[in-house]
Amino acid sequence: MAFASDTISINTVIGSGSSISGDIRVNGRLRIDGDIDGNLETTSNIYVGEASRIHGNIVALSAVIEGIVIGNITAPKGITLLSSSAVIGDVTTKRLQVEENVILHGHCISLKNEDDYNRATNEYLEKSAIRSKVV
Repeated sequence: MAFASDTISINTVIGSGSSISGDIRVNGRLRIDGDIDGNLETTSNIYVGEASRIHGNIVALSAVIEGIVIGNITAPKGITLLSSSAVIGDVTTKRLQVEENVILHGHCISLKNEDDYNRATNEYLEKSAIRSKVV
């Protein structure tokens, strides 16, 4: 896990075999090993385990993805896509790490410079808002 130290405790765990339908907001670190049909938002880091299936957008400080995400991932500090992961959606970050055999189908914004990142992200959000209004 490139962006997070394993010595820091996880605040919330959605265990294997769990299934949740609805949006989740967490203050702190979040680990998902179950299935989620809804958006995930945390003020800290998120870890999506290998058996996880997420159908919704993820917003976090950083994200490590091992499972399947059908939705957009926004994590300014960084995103790591491990070899077992599949992301069908857009990723927005300042630092992206992608292992071999990853499936990534979507747009990618990965800019280290703060101003460039903010400008590209704002432009992407404006275009996405316009696109969502077109039938």
